[in-house]
Amino acid sequence: MIRHTVLFKWKPEATDDEKEQVAIELSKLPSVVPSLRAFACGPDAGLAQGNFDFAVTADFDDEAGFHAYRNDPVHREIVERRILPITAQRVAVQFRF
Repeated sequence: MIRHTVLFKWKPEATDDEKEQVAIELSKLPSVVPSLRAFACGPDAGLAQGNFDFAVTADFDDEAGFHAYRNDPVHREIVERRILPITAQRVAVQFRF
């Protein structure tokens, strides 16, 4: 299994509506991308200072499943239209578990 985890810091000028739209759009992916085995995303819960603003985790059977997700046109469109315009910083990791 491969787990993909991404953290985002939003630009200071990002609006609440723009941030909410990211979560709404991303939540559609499990019904669109067949290789997704588990998917969760959401804003930081505010339990500790200094955290990133938003997280995504996605699980796949294998590398091919991750690459199918990464290159999926619906996913790419969400990244380009909703995520990149409001992202100040992004970190990601993929690991086997």
